[in-house]
Amino acid sequence: MSAATTPRNTRHQLSPARRAKNLVMGGLIVLATAIVVAPLILIFAYLIREGLGAMNLDFFTKVPAPEGETGGGLANAILGSIQMLAMASVLGVLVGVSGGIFLAEYPRHPLMPSIRMISDVLAGIPAIVMGLVAYGLIVLQFGFSGLAGAVALGFLMIPIVVRTTEEVLKLVPQTVREAGLALGLPKWLVTLRIVLPAAAGGIVTGVMLALARVAGEAAPLLFTAFGNSQINLDPTKPMSALPLEIYRGATSAYDENQRLAKAGALLLITLIFLTSLLARRASRRK
Repeated sequence: MSAATTPRNTRHQLSPARRAKNLVMGGLIVLATAIVVAPLILIFAYLIREGLGAMNLDFFTKVPAPEGETGGGLANAILGSIQMLAMASVLGVLVGVSGGIFLAEYPRHPLMPSIRMISDVLAGIPAIVMGLVAYGLIVLQFGFSGLAGAVALGFLMIPIVVRTTEEVLKLVPQTVREAGLALGLPKWLVTLRIVLPAAAGGIVTGVMLALARVAGEAAPLLFTAFGNSQINLDPTKPMSALPLEIYRGATSAYDENQRLAKAGALLLITLIFLTSLLARRASRRK
């Protein structure tokens, strides 16, 4: 009985010096949290104040007006971003999930150290370098296009998906694999039919985080998609995107273009925030 009450009694018997230390450390933790959260709050507050007024029906249904004129919207950029992110997901998911499976399920393969090193190097390459790579591989041969932009964004997604897939697959109990192998199934079928479905929630979370990571990249798109003032659904032609329109509008000398850029930034950061929030919730639930 006395053992059960010891922690409660000890709590009330803390020395004044220890209580002061706890109070100081608690205050420092609160201060550090406020410093981390404050930039996000300030960014949201600024964009809501400056760009919310431009987010009307025209913003979602019309293309940008000529330079210096009022009106118009960013429908071309919104549709372009959706298209390029969808195409980038195909490359990022296929290659990224395959790489994560290889690293998690075949740790003794002779190529494993090389694949891991390549994945780590890709994770550290700046986005603008990925744009230059896609420029050299695609644009110089076939011209600017939404497909080239999607390839650049897909390259950026790959290392994120590889790492998250690897870590999620490692969380699947080894007994699950052993049960499948005991039934006489080959290892590849156990991985495909048993291990992957068990880790599907975590893999989807990783893909969502990768999409949130690349959705705001403008540098690689400057070298690849190039931009388009009209709505374009052909991936082989130049295509606009929200980061491109934000960059061009923010550097414009006209207030109307800057206002649209701030509205586009508000839309983009809201989508990224919601995607990250959904990914976190899905991961926590899993």
